[in-house]
Amino acid sequence: MATMIKFRVWNKDLSKYRKLDDISNDQGLGMFFEVQKGIGSNVTSICYSINDVVEQFTGLKDKHGVEIYEGDIVHGYDQEPDRDDGYIGSSVVEVVKFEEGAFWLGGIKYRILVGTPPIIEVIGNIHENPELLEE
Repeated sequence: MATMIKFRVWNKDLSKYRKLDDISNDQGLGMFFEVQKGIGSNVTSICYSINDVVEQFTGLKDKHGVEIYEGDIVHGYDQEPDRDDGYIGSSVVEVVKFEEGAFWLGGIKYRILVGTPPIIEVIGNIHENPELLEE
């Protein structure tokens, strides 16, 4: 089954996410999303308000079935934390970003592909939960 191209929109003025209407693809915010099928490629045209942050769906879901979008803060780790053998494993808490044609966790120096950690859990997003990134 092919992954559908999806977006979500954070409106800075309203400080909340706005979902696009499935029928009109617009909620009165001057947004218009269109996917046109071309020969060998898809062309996406996006128009939106200056006060909107458009975030794309990665095509992946976390361990609970929650869709992962750009701007999500995720906890990625290599095994369940409740194991009895004492091994804690490695983990990372980072923001999902789209750079160089892929979805990444982390910055330029230390970054990994979103799908690389065996276990990923969405724990928030950069707009509503910035405190999750504070050390």
